[in-house]
Amino acid sequence: MKIEIRDVPPRAAWALEQAGVHPLLARLFAARGVTSRDELDDGLARLLPPAGLRGVQEAAVLLADAIAAQQRLCIVADYDCDGATACAVGIRGLRLLGAQHVSYLVPDRVVDGYGLTPPIAERVAAQGADVLITVDNGIASVEGVARARELGLKVLVTDHHLPGSELPSADCIVNPNQPGCDFESKSIAGVGVMFYVLMALRAELRQRGAFDQATQPKLDALLPLVALGTVADVVRLDANNRRLVAQGLKRIRAGQLPVGLSALFSVAARASQKATTFDFGFALGPRINAAGRLADMTLGIELLLTDDAARADELARTLDGINRERREIEGGMREQAMQIAEGLFDVEDEPPSAIAVFDPDFHEGVVGIVAARLKDRLHRPTFVFAASSAPGREHELKGSGRSIPGFHLRDALDLVAKRHPGVLSKFGGHAMAAGCTIAEEHFDTFEQALQQVAAEWLDAATLTRRLETDGPLPPEYRRPDMVDTLHREVWGQGFAPPVFSEEVEVISQRLVGEKHLALKLRHQGQPVDGIWFGHTEPLPARAQLAFRLEADEWQGVRRVRLLVEGVAG
Repeated sequence: MKIEIRDVPPRAAWALEQAGVHPLLARLFAARGVTSRDELDDGLARLLPPAGLRGVQEAAVLLADAIAAQQRLCIVADYDCDGATACAVGIRGLRLLGAQHVSYLVPDRVVDGYGLTPPIAERVAAQGADVLITVDNGIASVEGVARARELGLKVLVTDHHLPGSELPSADCIVNPNQPGCDFESKSIAGVGVMFYVLMALRAELRQRGAFDQATQPKLDALLPLVALGTVADVVRLDANNRRLVAQGLKRIRAGQLPVGLSALFSVAARASQKATTFDFGFALGPRINAAGRLADMTLGIELLLTDDAARADELARTLDGINRERREIEGGMREQAMQIAEGLFDVEDEPPSAIAVFDPDFHEGVVGIVAARLKDRLHRPTFVFAASSAPGREHELKGSGRSIPGFHLRDALDLVAKRHPGVLSKFGGHAMAAGCTIAEEHFDTFEQALQQVAAEWLDAATLTRRLETDGPLPPEYRRPDMVDTLHREVWGQGFAPPVFSEEVEVISQRLVGEKHLALKLRHQGQPVDGIWFGHTEPLPARAQLAFRLEADEWQGVRRVRLLVEGVAG
């Protein structure tokens, strides 16, 4: 691993410090491209205006007309945390704004697959809906939208995924990544897009005289859900997304959160009063995602919709149990997948430029997580496939991929599809994460084609694992209150949490739990505890470590511990 130190523009760091930003935070923010205190203003007034989103005004008119006519609205959601939060935001927001009849339908990962398909459009029509609204999906649902229109439904697509060569024939499309949309935040999550649609709808209803500025419904109650979905979907935290997340966190810490989120914090043994982006990404998000992976995302959506504390507690406990089961399945799959992957190359050789693994016993709900683990371990674009368990589709393999910087996964699938027509029956996604469906007989062809694209696109420098860090940690900042200060900030994809790096002395080391390395270190001449989770290889007497800071409590005393992220070598 090559440990690199981020460049800190001195003028920007100095300007931030002069504006009153803590010196350490000033250095961290400057290294992440922040040049002025103004950019750190997370007030609602600083959010990009909805008017910049192409199609949002037409969507507002369509929804305002539907509400006025008391039409039936049905949201078709996705089965991940972004889709679940987008669905809950849509339902809660539409009801706040006067919609009398709002329902939802969430596809089954196994039976229905992803997105608005023709059979789902038929189910929505059979329920008596007049307007179909997609959240976090729909931009690739050309056939599903066409079928919904044939059945007489009005269709509003709200999505953030990259469109294909053909756009669906919806009445309105709101997606910052559609052609001709100038909205600055291209990385807004699906839940953020739905929130923006609601803001535009509220403005339209205000213009129609439904209420005025003083009496209009307050949509900011939805921001905790927007924040959760944004972080859980691992979208880039640009300035606008950071503001959405910061606003959600403020409300959660102040106790202004839906009872479902409160129940999730409880079962995850996290304190909502000290909520962080880490809680969203590693505690709440995975529990909601587990429902879509192993059971039915209806459980997750119902948790986010309920206002009954007892019901919320019951649903949160159910999701917690499903998440434990997911972890067990994932652990077994990860070991098996690693064995298969390591069988693709000799020990003394480098791994192939891309990895694709399949086993008949793999669970399709967990392939994405396992792909991420393999990608992290081998530093290669990785696809993990499982056999479809949908009736009549047993010959199909569902694959989920994760990538490394410098390799656009969806574009790679597009090239594979062009070079090998018929091999990919479906595909879609982003630069860093994508999914596809292939026939089992085409697995070898897919594997070779993906490796060919990777060999063409990736050079030795890109295939070398790099860890960007913030350099040495001044010892005066190795304090529990400084850890709290860092954790309160909005970190995530594209605005990486602080990782420091420097040479330390390793005083002692021992294995704990058979798979973690507990360390006694000397940092800048002072003793400090450390731990390297998931690693058993002993460290030399002196090592250049990359580490995060954690405040560890023992017998009522809080101390700083270093969480090792990597070692140079």
